[in-house]
Amino acid sequence: MSTTQTRWNLVVSKDTDASLRQFLAASGGGRKGDLSRFVEDSVKQRIFQLTVQDIKQQNASMSTEEIEELVDEALTWARKQNC
Repeated sequence: MSTTQTRWNLVVSKDTDASLRQFLAASGGGRKGDLSRFVEDSVKQRIFQLTVQDIKQQNASMSTEEIEELVDEALTWARKQNC
């Protein structure tokens, strides 16, 4: 976690709460901060998944060749920036 933190107040079902706490306890967790780390990791993963899904939808009309050409162009640009 970063040094700057924000406090969230979340509402989840009792079943979700119990399942998560059991999961954390069974996997050696249950210590202070484990729940926050789990939620933060889960949110980051979901944002990544939704971003990938959005990009795939945006590029659905492009051919594989067009996408590979754009990737090659971006890699060439990035390599020049690091030199």
